[in-house]
Amino acid sequence: MKIVLIRHGKPNLDDIGKIKSIEIERWIESYNSAKIDLKCQPKKESIEIAKNCNQVVCSDLSRSIESANILGVKKIHHIESVFREVGLPYAPFPFIKLEPNLWAIIFRVLWFFGLKSNSESLAEARLRAATGARKLKEIAENNDSVIFIGHGIMNRFIAKELVSSGWVGASGSKGEYWEFGVYEYSV
Repeated sequence: MKIVLIRHGKPNLDDIGKIKSIEIERWIESYNSAKIDLKCQPKKESIEIAKNCNQVVCSDLSRSIESANILGVKKIHHIESVFREVGLPYAPFPFIKLEPNLWAIIFRVLWFFGLKSNSESLAEARLRAATGARKLKEIAENNDSVIFIGHGIMNRFIAKELVSSGWVGASGSKGEYWEFGVYEYSV
């Protein structure tokens, strides 16, 4: 059995310059609704591995679904919110303006230390990843192979769940756009 975890393509976002932390919510909404940047195409290897999987799973975020189409997927078999990217918390820090990506790094680090303002907690995200991993394993058991076109942190959490339950595969994924890891299980 085989499960492939691949990160979606790069979202095509306008450079909005520095923003206040309270404006990060609008940036998150833009990120979630952005189309994929067609200048950043997947490698042939990614397209080939997607073509050779029997089932395709996406989150319900448009960048996951659009990435499946760019990979040449003919049919998406499962689209579920349980596979969404882990929400980014945010909180007001008045008077400071930073690039949105820098805010994202700051808030993600704070999230790992317990900040969950406007987001799910780390424990809730790990629980959701465990649920997602179980679903992927069930799909792989019934169909031999599955590809999940997902998201950076969710893919890492699912990968950790797979490895902890005896699946063998890539470790230490950098989470780059279009990067994938293959996980296999022998019965």
